Amino acid sequence: MSIPSIASYTLPTENELPKSKVDWKAEASRSVLLIHDMQQYFLDFYGQDSPLIQQLIQNISTIKETCTKLGIPTIYTAQPGDQNQEDRALLTDFWGPGLDDDIEQTKITDQLAPTEDDMVQTKWRYSAFKKSQLLEWMQENGKDQLIICGVYANIGCIVTAVEAFMSDIQPFIVADAMADFSKEQHEEALVFGAGRCARPLMMKQLIEDISSEETITVQSIKVQVAEMLEVSPDQLNEQDDLIESGLDSIRIMMLAEDWSSKGIDISFIEMIESPTLEAWYQKLVPEYETIQVK
Repeated sequence: MSIPSIASYTLPTENELPKSKVDWKAEASRSVLLIHDMQQYFLDFYGQDSPLIQQLIQNISTIKETCTKLGIPTIYTAQPGDQNQEDRALLTDFWGPGLDDDIEQTKITDQLAPTEDDMVQTKWRYSAFKKSQLLEWMQENGKDQLIICGVYANIGCIVTAVEAFMSDIQPFIVADAMADFSKEQHEEALVFGAGRCARPLMMKQLIEDISSEETITVQSIKVQVAEMLEVSPDQLNEQDDLIESGLDSIRIMMLAEDWSSKGIDISFIEMIESPTLEAWYQKLVPEYETIQVK
């Protein structure tokens, strides 16, 4: 009635990937990254120093880093601890009482800890859409693709993919960025997704696909500026004078040339005269006035 201990296994390779019925391509401007249930409670069932979990965390980290640079929002799911019977309902019959109210169990694993720019959504059922605002948020923000990674592939990951499909959202299940109770069940989830509701793909292919689209977003601007200043994006405020923060004219010129090469009409003089993220957002991101900047 609870989760069993899970032996390590090798993640699927490209040769083991089932052929999907669809040829959808993930696009940065349409996508949301969902990191599903990567809480310490669930990972502990694999034991300490599991090679599988080490590789899983590394692959998800690589995907998230790429998504952040491209301005793709990241949403985490996390189950609460000490759930009452009314909230947990039938899950208790299959999996027992669930997580204790212990920060070490309920936290997202440290290597994937969310930043203030990420969203953490309370998870109540197998599907990330159930009893949440995920669908409404995606619709309001013009997102119709969902990149899914995390645990467990044959439960929450694939059920979320099914519900995304039924809500006219294209799900992408990343074969080497999910883990399951066994290699066999992992493969079953991929086969089901490929034939019914999703496009399975490898991390390498996902990154190639989303990186092929030239997209400038609020988040990608912030990340690019932060890299030049060698600080975390979290440390930048939209109203800060970036010249006073250490961004010299040479690096501003490099930014202007890069954005101009992508078809954005902005000049070095404009950037120097209004050296704040907020001013650059207004010039570079047409929908800036209608979106909420975190």
